[in-house]
Amino acid sequence: MNEKNYNRAANYCSKSEHCISELKQKLYDWKIPSEEHDDIINRLLEERFIDEHRYASAYVRDKFHFNHWGKTKIALMLKAKKISSADIDEALSEIDDEEYINSLKNLIDSQRPKIKASSEYELNAKLFRFASSHGYESNLISSLLSSF
Repeated sequence: MNEKNYNRAANYCSKSEHCISELKQKLYDWKIPSEEHDDIINRLLEERFIDEHRYASAYVRDKFHFNHWGKTKIALMLKAKKISSADIDEALSEIDDEEYINSLKNLIDSQRPKIKASSEYELNAKLFRFASSHGYESNLISSLLSSF
């Protein structure tokens, strides 16, 4: 393994959390020979520059707090990054249930005045689609909308 390539990858991983699939793409983009990829990744894992569980936890925190995504969308995006189901489930369990419901309420409340609808039914349908697109569970959205 070329030490220069390893140092470049370590530097990349030290700046922010990255998962293995992101790093593989970066190594490919940098045109590092594919026979070096596994050695570089294994060494970064050993030295804890990469930790998929830590990545999943950080990803969940960021997407929930800053993007106001629901658990469904977060889980889908993490699966697309080839994060294990166990790491995804554990990271999602770190979201406080009360905070999660309040986040959905705030999302719906912020959108409600912006939506033009001719009936309460149409308004709720549009709010439901909006909340669903943010990755919130349909049963939670329905129960929240029925309480208004």
